[in-house]
This record gives sequence, structure tokens and C-alpha cells, in this order.
Amino acid sequence: MAPMPALTIFNTSHRALGAKMIDFGGWDMPIHYGSQISEHLHTRSSSSLFDVSHMAVLDCFGSDGAAFLRLLLANNIDKLTTAGRGLYSCMLNDQGGIIDDLIVYRLEDHYRLVINASTAEGDIAWMNQHVGAFKNLELIPRRLGLKDALDPEVLLAIQGPQSAHVLEMAFPDIAKHLAQITYFHVQFLPTQFGELMFARTGYTGEDGFEISIPYQQGQAVWDYLLSLPSGLSPAGLGARDTLRIEAGYNLYGQDMNINTSPLDSGLAWTVDLKSNRDFIGKSALLAQGQQHDFLGLVLLSKGVLRGHQKVVTPLGAGEICSGTYSPSTEKSIGLARLPKGQSIGSTVQVNIRDQMYDAQIVKPQFVRRGQILI
Repeated sequence: MAPMPALTIFNTSHRALGAKMIDFGGWDMPIHYGSQISEHLHTRSSSSLFDVSHMAVLDCFGSDGAAFLRLLLANNIDKLTTAGRGLYSCMLNDQGGIIDDLIVYRLEDHYRLVINASTAEGDIAWMNQHVGAFKNLELIPRRLGLKDALDPEVLLAIQGPQSAHVLEMAFPDIAKHLAQITYFHVQFLPTQFGELMFARTGYTGEDGFEISIPYQQGQAVWDYLLSLPSGLSPAGLGARDTLRIEAGYNLYGQDMNINTSPLDSGLAWTVDLKSNRDFIGKSALLAQGQQHDFLGLVLLSKGVLRGHQKVVTPLGAGEICSGTYSPSTEKSIGLARLPKGQSIGSTVQVNIRDQMYDAQIVKPQFVRRGQILI
């Protein structure tokens, strides 16, 4: 018998709001609250509230924290020259395969990582294999249910062009400080719910914030935010997926995994191969090089692009990693791993139910900040 999916602290609220729930990476999560397309479009035009508490916060303390992360991460945390800055990176195995993609923040006295839901336990196990080489280092999980978790926290994301307005209405006493947080930066600020972490990050291609909240205050913050006359409304994982595909953002397990290289997943920009720093997987990446292009596709006729559909190009076969109907463009779009050397604007064929359909190759960004790019 399969194990029961885990529940976030907001599960009862999702059900009370009429959410359709699904098992997502072992978590019982809302796919939508009535209309996935409406939630998608509302996020693009206003603001939406997402429960992302299935993801995990992991704090890295100790004077060896920086050296540890220099070894573990493909991107270079030396780019985090001041406290309050964030960095996106992959964590690789020895073969250059992606164990996880994550965000690391440099804080005043330690580093904080935000890791994916389904990979959290494996991520921590991998990190613990390398902790022994560092004398002054402590890893503390903040998600309830993880081994050795302390002071658990929950995560909410407010996404959309009105996100800053919503937070200024919710927390007028710190509105000036919130406005000063720039993209991929973070601040800890006092609120009526205690100190919260506000990071100007997100997964939708719109402006937005991800908020880390002490577990005991999570429900109160959720209720308070949705009670405000701000236009904020809840959105589920369905809209989150179509929004991130439109933005050209990869999803672990779909666009990348342990068997794929970041160089073949459109993530070469997150890999530091120029400095003298060594990191796990670097030698494998240098030996393999880039073997595939990671590009966008737009279907030129009716139909829907889906993951695992085969793509036929003049340079060989490829595969769609993520595909969907795009509510913003009203087209079928996809992210695909194709043989290296493709030309933007050229036409390829996609096998949909044993019939071949034309699709155009585009850059893997379809919509950003409300602007259609294709």
C-alpha cells in the first residue's frame, strides 16, 4: 500500500476553499480552486497566493559553510558578496547529473537553502555524506517532518504585478523596507506575526515574494492575507505549472533530473566553469560538454504539447520535457531537449498520438512580466 501523502499546514484551508487536491511528489496539494486558467490569468494581471510549504528550508551554520557550499554547488556562492543576496544553482553528483536545483541565500551569520519538496530527504542525505570533511558546519532543516528539524517554518508565495501592493497593504509599518527588496534579495522584517523572511523571488515570471513564516504563525498569515481587500486570491499547482512553463523555468523531475546535465537543460548560466574552484560534478561536465540544446517550441496547429512527446529535427530526435496550453498566448507551448545546433525560428515535427505536427523553435521564454515574447 502506498504511503499517505504528507499535508501542509494549510490543507484544511485548501479543502474549505473547494480545491481539487492531487498527490504531488508525496504531498496532498491543490491543483486548482475551480479554474486553473482563471488562476493563471489572475496571477499575470493581479496577484495570487500559493502554498509552497512542501518545499524545504535548510540552514547552513558554521565558519565552514562557505567552503562546503563551494564544493556542493555548481554555481559560485562567492557571487554573494553581501548578506541578503540570493543565488540559483544546481547541486550535482559526481557524473554531473542534477540532484536538485535550489536557491541559496547569504544571511548575516549563515546560509539558507530552499530545496525541492520531493528531493529534500535525498538532498540532505547527499549533503551529510560530505559534512565530515568540514569541522565547523551544522545543517538544520526547517520543514516539519524532516529528521533533526528545528524551529519549523512554512512557505507562502505571493506572485503577480500587484504583489508589492498586497504586502504594503498587509504590512504598512515595513512597507518602505519591502519596497527596497530587489529581485533575488531577501530581508528579515518584524511584523504582527513575528519576524518573517521576505525574498523577492518566485516561479511565475512575474514580480513576487516568497515568505518564510514560523510554523505556529503560518495559518494566521494565510487567513490574514486572504482577508484583505487587495485582490489577492489563492492559486494551485496547475496555474503554477503553466505560469512557469510560459516563463521558461525548469521543473525538477520533468525538465531535469539525476540523469541530465545542467548544460543540456538550459542551465549553463548557473554553472561556474571559469574560476579555479572545484565542485562536485565539474570534471564530468568538462569531459562531457554540452550535447543538447534546451529550447522552446510553439505548436503551429491545434493540439497540445506534452512531456515525453518525441520531436523530429533535421539533426536527429529530441523530446519535449514540459508542455502545456498557454493561457496567456492561447497557443500550445513546450520546453524541449533537442540535438545541439538547432536554429531559432526553424520548424520541427512533434509526434502527437502517432501523427506528426509542425512546431516552431523559439527561445525558451514565452511570457515574462506580462509581456508575450513569441
